[in-house]
Amino acid sequence: MSKRVFLIVLDSMGIGELPDAGRWGDEGSNTLGAIRSHENFDCPNLRRLGLFNIAGVGGGVDAPLASYAAMAERSAGKDTTIGHWEISGLISDVPLPTYPDGFPDDVIAEFERLTGRLVLCNKPYSGTDVIRDYGKEHMRTGDLIVYTSADSVFQIAAHEDIVPVPELYRYCEIARKMLCGKHGVGRVIARPFNGGYPYTRTANRHDFSLVPPKTTMLDLLQKNGYATLSVGKIYDIFAGKSVDECNRTESNAHGMKLTSEMQKRDFNGLCFVNLVDFDSKYGHRNDVAGYASAMTEFDRWLGGFMEDMRDDDVLIITADHGCDPSTVSTDHSREYTPMLIYGNGIRRGVDLGRRASFSDISATVLDMFGIQQEDTAGESFLDSVLSPETRYNDLMTAAEKARKMSYTPYSHFKVGAALLCRDGKVYSGCNIENAAYGPSMCAERTAIFKAVSEGERDFEAVAIVGGKEGETADFCAPCGVCRQVMAEFCREDFKILLGTPDNFKVYSLKEILPFAFTPDDLS
Repeated sequence: MSKRVFLIVLDSMGIGELPDAGRWGDEGSNTLGAIRSHENFDCPNLRRLGLFNIAGVGGGVDAPLASYAAMAERSAGKDTTIGHWEISGLISDVPLPTYPDGFPDDVIAEFERLTGRLVLCNKPYSGTDVIRDYGKEHMRTGDLIVYTSADSVFQIAAHEDIVPVPELYRYCEIARKMLCGKHGVGRVIARPFNGGYPYTRTANRHDFSLVPPKTTMLDLLQKNGYATLSVGKIYDIFAGKSVDECNRTESNAHGMKLTSEMQKRDFNGLCFVNLVDFDSKYGHRNDVAGYASAMTEFDRWLGGFMEDMRDDDVLIITADHGCDPSTVSTDHSREYTPMLIYGNGIRRGVDLGRRASFSDISATVLDMFGIQQEDTAGESFLDSVLSPETRYNDLMTAAEKARKMSYTPYSHFKVGAALLCRDGKVYSGCNIENAAYGPSMCAERTAIFKAVSEGERDFEAVAIVGGKEGETADFCAPCGVCRQVMAEFCREDFKILLGTPDNFKVYSLKEILPFAFTPDDLS
């Protein structure tokens, strides 16, 4: 379907507690609920798209521009890595390790041995508080500030004048190689700071993530020749695996600017975006006003982005977890996340309800590009949101592609067909000639027999494109035998699409075969 999909993750924009939130100490968490009533919150574009129409959110509009859903996290976790992995089709059944009491002595001792520097802190800590409390001692001794959080992270803070950024990155690489197996944390994070007391964190943060242990949406897109472009932390979250292009960001504003630049480029594939300020600057710091203002800033940018979308672009907006800034906790929260899908070829106002997994997003993106999933982690909702016009355009394009495989050494009349099943699968076929003529097979019969041999019995439409070699006819009707085969397997509301991908007409089976021979005639 689409040539370009823009998947934007509003990092930590939860929309209400999941049923198992109590297991994580997150009862009552609702990130969107915490900020939507603040005077700084003004998001008319998100409202028009349908953010408030999502189940459990409330306050929606009558005719939302997007289709929408509440996404439940199936993985055992509530952190950035696991959330993004699940969005990309990888379910994590076992949570990544966390260290509420700090890292074990043997882990710290080995890190000190490998780096040649001692360690300060080794506790769960706020990133700004830790440099306030340990920064002076670090400046005096050169010891590294190591800390963690409720997430599966090993964070190393150092002043850029004491430990140059490349050296800090090298220490992180040492930690990344060391922290595997039972201590395989999701991310090792470089947290450089500078200036005099009170110190300021710089934009030279860098995440060193675990390599995803299973196949992701990015792997399958790249394997099938589609572009995988990233903005923000995406490259780091996936350890660079199957990401064609990395564009790191300094802020949400920088990320939105880079995304707008991506929108001006020609590419065929996915642009995967993470906007991290919602989480790092506002959620973790319990800054309701700042979070509300950041959402308003995004919404203003979003209006222009929507105006500049091309006809075949698709925009998906979602999140990876919650981080309610109004609760006592400064950690992530176990929440539903929003999903808005918008584009010219996408139906408006379809309520997709509450989805069982973030991975339904990856299943849908792969479906857009006609890529078969390698497992059943997610369930595509593409069939529910694709407009009929878009589905038929895609079917005609598939028929034209199948036509190129025709074997027609005698007539040189090449035909391609694409058969759409009601479960969304598409089977293609071409005409195949034989010197004896009788064994020759039409394209539409090839497609139907292929589908039937795979157990399919419920068909919605077939597209047929044909013409002399080097030409495409404006109209290539199925022969009488093919019409009779359609009557055997298809309902009366079955549709036949005839013409070219750019100009075709739709007929019903009854129109092209008003008096079919049916099983009733046998009796």
